Amino acid sequence: MKFTCTCCGQAHGGLADVVFTAPYYYYTVPESERERRCVLTTDVCSIDDEDFFIRGCLDIPLIGLAETFSWGVWCSVSRTNFLKYQEVFGEEHQSRVVSFFGWFAVRLPGYPDTLNLKVMAHLRDERTRPWFELEESDHPLTVECRRGISAERLQEIYEANLHAA
Repeated sequence: MKFTCTCCGQAHGGLADVVFTAPYYYYTVPESERERRCVLTTDVCSIDDEDFFIRGCLDIPLIGLAETFSWGVWCSVSRTNFLKYQEVFGEEHQSRVVSFFGWFAVRLPGYPDTLNLKVMAHLRDERTRPWFELEESDHPLTVECRRGISAERLQEIYEANLHAA
């Protein structure tokens, strides 16, 4: 997919995922304290050994295309489920673990507040990040995950994230 950005006038191409490197709450910890209070990898995060997060994929179908757009996002999980996830993290067959509940832990530009939407995290095999399923609601993100989005809407998402303040 190629488009000319209405914000900067540049041509952008390809179908790229939008990825968040940390959960929202990581950034609420003062930068000078993060090294001491936080553990952050590309897949998990803990804050003060009290709040636990895993990174996964939230997929949105693209109307009229066989491809999907993915958000690389985070959800908070209980300590028990965080430890369970870490236990099976390197295994080939993670999907044997029952899915678990979490809270969406990213604020997505271009949507009403997405923090704390209810999520089910489903583990996948072959060392692939979990996929997140939002609980049914009338929130626009949930609706788009269910119904899909147009190429024009995807361009809006890209623009909101490429030029986020």
